Amino acid sequence: MTGKTGILLCGHGSRDANAIREFAVLAEMLDARLPDVDVDHGFLEFATPVIRTGLDALREKGNTEILALPGMLFAAGHVKNDIPSVLNTYMAQNPGVNVHYGRELGIDMKMVRAAGKRIEEALETAETDVPKHETLLMVVGRGASDPDANSNISKVMRLLWEAFGFGWGEVCYSGVTFPLVEPGLEHATKLGFKRIIVFPYFLFTGVLVKRIYDYTDAVAARHPEIEFIKAPYLNAQPLVLETFVDRMVEIQEGTGNMNCQMCKYREQVLGFEAEVGLPQESHHHHVEGIGTDEDHAHDHDHGHHHSHSHDHAHGHHHDHDHDHGHHPYPHADHPLGPVSMEKSDVKTD
Repeated sequence: MTGKTGILLCGHGSRDANAIREFAVLAEMLDARLPDVDVDHGFLEFATPVIRTGLDALREKGNTEILALPGMLFAAGHVKNDIPSVLNTYMAQNPGVNVHYGRELGIDMKMVRAAGKRIEEALETAETDVPKHETLLMVVGRGASDPDANSNISKVMRLLWEAFGFGWGEVCYSGVTFPLVEPGLEHATKLGFKRIIVFPYFLFTGVLVKRIYDYTDAVAARHPEIEFIKAPYLNAQPLVLETFVDRMVEIQEGTGNMNCQMCKYREQVLGFEAEVGLPQESHHHHVEGIGTDEDHAHDHDHGHHHSHSHDHAHGHHHDHDHDHGHHPYPHADHPLGPVSMEKSDVKTD
């Protein structure tokens, strides 16, 4: 890298204004952590500034080498397809700028320790003295149409389970895959534990985190004999910030390689063989920069809120006439998922 170097933190975006603020705060913290480097941020969808706006801001400050860090936990469609598509398009339109793409936060011991800190905080709020061996840990992931990304939640859960010595551990997901939160928690209540800790393994707040907590309250109301504790999500925990710094260093040293061994686009992952070699392109231009729930009335959910039949007609909650190119998720009709959670579905009885 020969020119001035800046950093762009690439976020997913959210309809929730608090989530957007939390991401901006993280970018500010990264800027303070790296005082000699220009740091900016942008969002893929549902919020502004969009990624290209952040790239423009860095370019206007004289940065010709930009390190783009995906602000996402695991590598599914957004990390593998959507963000690279935006970055490649920008470089094609701005030949004097080189964008170097980093890898996702991933399975990392700093991230696991950050998660452990949040669980410790949750335990400190407990109203009763329940032994850890009578406690079940439920780790809730975002959920994706990528089985490798989904499996990472199970690994995070297992590392936390063994770290604390809880009696049991389970995983569920907020959407796209299965099991969803409510059936996952109902299953957990049948296992005989006195306490269930629900930990959303999410970077920031948002519509889905709030629904996770709503479902937790609903299931808890149906099972008053069990103590439910809602752990805080990761947010800008100091170890999360340090993991982003590590990802920056990996780009600079040329060691930031994604794990392609289980990538469904490169390998014949069992059950997903038809997706090997599919074009890796963005499907989210229609929601780029549309704004948050503070200033936008659309009832968008995440780009994977599918009402699938196998002809793959998307059921997004908007009236835009877009032909999206997502490959159909093979388990769209699974009885425990994967339709994204609807707030109106929360019932306490």
